Amino acid sequence: MKFEKLEKSIGYTFKNKELLKQALTHTSYAYERKIESNEKLEFLGDSILEFISSKYIFNNYKNLKEGEMTKVRAEVVCEDSLYNIAVTHHFSDFILVGKSETHNKGNLKPAIQADSIEATIAAIYFDGGLKEAEKFIISNLKNAIEKSSRHVGMKDHKTVLQEKLQENGGVSIKYTVIKESGPDHDKVFTVKVEVNGKELAIGEGKTKKHAEMDAAGKALQKLK
Repeated sequence: MKFEKLEKSIGYTFKNKELLKQALTHTSYAYERKIESNEKLEFLGDSILEFISSKYIFNNYKNLKEGEMTKVRAEVVCEDSLYNIAVTHHFSDFILVGKSETHNKGNLKPAIQADSIEATIAAIYFDGGLKEAEKFIISNLKNAIEKSSRHVGMKDHKTVLQEKLQENGGVSIKYTVIKESGPDHDKVFTVKVEVNGKELAIGEGKTKKHAEMDAAGKALQKLK
């Protein structure tokens, strides 16, 4: 498999192409061919990602407290965020999966794509050093970090809704997924929020969490 298109997209050309191939090798493919998968690279990539993102937040957001920095990092160093990076660079076109995962379109699964990003970070580190790995991480996460830092001190819609509804005593708040649409790599979730069994609002999002937030936001609008 040729990786030039992917290398151009991520802005890094590997001297050792086998490192990149390993970073894109899922366990199902590795098992069938008796080769090494990307699991160990993923393990290291996760640590590099956490360190580099922590350093960037520490150096560039002096106004944030320790707890706020932790929240920003948790929001941007997560499966959803890494999956979005993978989609941006079309990683699914290059991920190597075994026969069973090919049948299940495993290369499109968010978890498998997110794991391949962490493995690629470690591969870049081994091939070109920490500076190159840092360049890849920051170029892909700086916008998300900026966005997260702007609302880190604010309460999210679900928390505000809960506090508002419980002002006069305990109530039962329930979020339920009522619909999933679109292909695996581009799903849209529809969620309804109920209070004591009564529907308040319906929201949509690319993840269940985002759909719940949207539903809570719409419920708050209705209650105003």
